[in-house]
Amino acid sequence: MSENEYIESAGKIAMKFEFEPIGVVNSCFKEKFGIPRQPGLATQALGVIKLRDDPFLKQALKGLEGFSHLWIIFVFHRHDSKNWKPSIRPPRLGGAKKVGVLASRSPHRPNPIGLSAVKLLNVNLDAPGGAEITVEGVDILDGTPVLDIKPYLPYADGVADATSGWAEEPIVRQEVVFSSRALTQVEEKSADSRYPRLKQLIEEMLALDPRPAFQSRRMPASSREAQGSRYGFALYDFDVKWEIRDGKFVVLEILSVRC
Repeated sequence: MSENEYIESAGKIAMKFEFEPIGVVNSCFKEKFGIPRQPGLATQALGVIKLRDDPFLKQALKGLEGFSHLWIIFVFHRHDSKNWKPSIRPPRLGGAKKVGVLASRSPHRPNPIGLSAVKLLNVNLDAPGGAEITVEGVDILDGTPVLDIKPYLPYADGVADATSGWAEEPIVRQEVVFSSRALTQVEEKSADSRYPRLKQLIEEMLALDPRPAFQSRRMPASSREAQGSRYGFALYDFDVKWEIRDGKFVVLEILSVRC
């Protein structure tokens, strides 16, 4: 095959692939609003990768416990990849500038595949109904299908002189405070082993300003227009209510909404 023939054939890719998830992520994030936009930004965010009850998958985990971090390859199952656009407005740029979607980490992609590096806490091969992998620092919605898991290799994956392109600017974090009512509630709920480090997780999420980029740009926390604005997000089995007051993100109350 000549070089021209090879280039022409490469431009006509007709192959299609089908993948079967190996499991799902059981995450503390029950809705898209409030999820950190990258892994590791909320270090207290826990998730459990629940694998299918398959003896081959159980064997496939042998040796995984020796690694400190993992790559999770998953599907953005709540996004419509058929309607993807070539340009997006990244939140890091305040939604004011466009970049190519392949120069971003946007979930609205030609193929809705996500990649997250997370900290490995535990591997339970004997969990009922399939092996479980507990991880920390997730940015993944509850119920997300998992396609694959790979160990993180510092010598290959940690590039010391890597640059961040348009995302070079440091992340700005907001000041977060709790009302006396919310402080009592979070202390009570943190006593339940199902909700470890709940206060720290809420602080990490709010410090990142979970509002849409266009809203954060139009109404900065310090602006007069933002004062008194109230919001909420679902976390674990709770509805976390908060508002902007005096330039701070104030947690008002933490309500139980699920059994």
